[in-house]
Amino acid sequence: MRIENQARPAPLPRLLPRQLALTFINHITFLMQLPGLNILTVPVHCERVSPLRQIGPRRVRAPDLPFEALPPVDLVLLSREHYDHLELDTLRRLGHAHRPLYLTGLGHGAALRRAGLAQVRELDWWQQLELPRATVTLTPAQHWSGRGLFERNRTLWGRFHVRASDCAVHFAGDTGYGAHFHDIRRRLGPADLALLPIGAYAPRGYEAPHHMDPDEAVRAHRDLAAPSLGGNPFWLLQAERGGLR
Repeated sequence: MRIENQARPAPLPRLLPRQLALTFINHITFLMQLPGLNILTVPVHCERVSPLRQIGPRRVRAPDLPFEALPPVDLVLLSREHYDHLELDTLRRLGHAHRPLYLTGLGHGAALRRAGLAQVRELDWWQQLELPRATVTLTPAQHWSGRGLFERNRTLWGRFHVRASDCAVHFAGDTGYGAHFHDIRRRLGPADLALLPIGAYAPRGYEAPHHMDPDEAVRAHRDLAAPSLGGNPFWLLQAERGGLR
């Protein structure tokens, strides 16, 4: 295995068999590269995530991989409709530049098509999409959805399990800890790489159902049977301002 640690990510346009490359961009946006398939998770390349561009949460640093530096993007994974997970301006830019397929949970398709995104597929939990080079499964997550004050849980949130011929990657988005991690391993097999969230977990009395703390993330990693970095048999590139994350 070769590990490259760079101040600025430099993803390859395409990978060869038995290669896996992962580039951390920002927030929970990853460029996941499998042989013949480039996947972007929850892309956010904007200044704010808010219904109004003049107010709302503002980013504190630029994406470590600029939009213009992205290789050809084939597939975009969207875990739910919160503003920091479904950023329509970025999705439109991707549509114009790359024309990817957008994959998401039930109920999001109409809004995405209204935004001008034609290639949209919605999945239910445990439903699979067979692609030429991979199988993608939407798996349960312990979270919630809602973009407006009166839209709570009207659309389906979830996580994605991507299996190619040589490896499996689990992208958890945001989720609380629960038995669903063990169930995912039982039904889909172990993950060669698990992308797990650790953030917004305090106070625990409020956040525990929705977000994992560090201890729970370790438990989830073990439930998925994901190896440590040193035990991963695949070529892995994971870069973020010069540090492995």
